[in-house]
Amino acid sequence: MSTTTTAASRERSLGVTLNRIVYGFSRRWLLVFTLLWGLFVGLPWLAPVLMKIGWTGAGNAVYLIYSTQCHQLPQRSFFLFGEKSMYALAEVQAAWQNTNNPAILRQFIGNPEMGWKVAWSDRMVSMYTAIFVSGLLYWPLRKRLKPLPIWAFVLFVLPMALDGGTHLISDFAGIGNGFRDSNAWLAALTGNILPATFYAGDTLGSFNSWSRLITGVLFGLGAVWLAYPYLEDAFAETADEIKAGFQRIGLSV
Repeated sequence: MSTTTTAASRERSLGVTLNRIVYGFSRRWLLVFTLLWGLFVGLPWLAPVLMKIGWTGAGNAVYLIYSTQCHQLPQRSFFLFGEKSMYALAEVQAAWQNTNNPAILRQFIGNPEMGWKVAWSDRMVSMYTAIFVSGLLYWPLRKRLKPLPIWAFVLFVLPMALDGGTHLISDFAGIGNGFRDSNAWLAALTGNILPATFYAGDTLGSFNSWSRLITGVLFGLGAVWLAYPYLEDAFAETADEIKAGFQRIGLSV
């Protein structure tokens, strides 16, 4: 067998192998993506577990990795293994440093008494967990679900844009000092009919906490509803093309 023939045979073999890999992925893209996304969503919850059992190096590594994804402000994050699931800014300042500097506040990951912080904020938890759960729900509905129109997706995203945007503007006044910290405007609109803890701060059960939860879920649901049907069609088309190509040359996939 000549060198040219051998090289061509190897190239053909490599091409067949790569096409089979792409075919397999195209048939199972949702499973693969769901598993990888579940790992991505779950790792921030592993950080406080690692801190609790004393694997501080691994725990700090998770905090460091996810610090690129999120502000990690402790007063807007969940805690595990402590007295509360969320703490007010004043409680964090008392345990850490009496500062409103977000670059310093975000460094607080917890302690044995308060527990340990999840590696990203409650908004990220709601948003990315919603994508994971919506992906699971998509599987049994995929044959009947049509892509969400762009205008409808905008409606799903708009609440989070408004909530996140107003938080960003508010924080320019200083963490703990902005109009989204006191929410005095909301108290005035509702005649103060709800407890003061609902209006002020970011702890669990407050208006800010509920708004981040609800808007994050809406975003995640809208993102899956928009993107997954298109991905399903694209991967199905790719799988069909590879299968047809193999059949033409007498190979099975």
